Amino acid sequence: MSRAKIYEEICSERREVNTRVLEQIVSLAVEIAREGREGRKIGTLFVVGDSGEVMRRSKPMILDPLQGHPDEDKYVEDPNVRETIKELAQLDGAFVVSNAGVVLSAARYIDAASDNLDLPLGLGSRHVAGASISRHTDAVAVVVSESSMVRMFDDGELVSEIVPELWMIEGYRSRLEGRTRTSQDEDVAVISRAE
Repeated sequence: MSRAKIYEEICSERREVNTRVLEQIVSLAVEIAREGREGRKIGTLFVVGDSGEVMRRSKPMILDPLQGHPDEDKYVEDPNVRETIKELAQLDGAFVVSNAGVVLSAARYIDAASDNLDLPLGLGSRHVAGASISRHTDAVAVVVSESSMVRMFDDGELVSEIVPELWMIEGYRSRLEGRTRTSQDEDVAVISRAE
């Protein structure tokens, strides 16, 4: 199965989130997980869709490096924007991405209640923030872990894990509960819930 088909499969039917934009973000997240920055692994969080509510439930951690730039200069499909995001991913905080594919804000603190979340043990604060914002909004969260894993949260639950390099799958124990299925192409594997 091709990588595009795998991403399409896990990104479809996620609330009211634009599938094409979510696929772009998952692709970018996998690039960040693979490449890191300046020789070190980094983690980051993308929140896609329901951007008005996500902005209301978050606040800037630092002066927003994207503020004041016109929307037409902040589309995630633009290669220059993707490189900028990779640089900004080194900062703490989340990226907020609209359904139109505009990266509205960077370095945001997600301020959503994390009670009543049922997350697998071992996932850190970035994962808790992604799960909680997806529970309290109609957004989907994509988390890049410093361990190079990419995880997708919808409605407060872990719904997919993306293993960015196939050599990592050997010995990997998925954190998804219940029945799962694994899809892969020549260099990426996706573990998702079996419906």
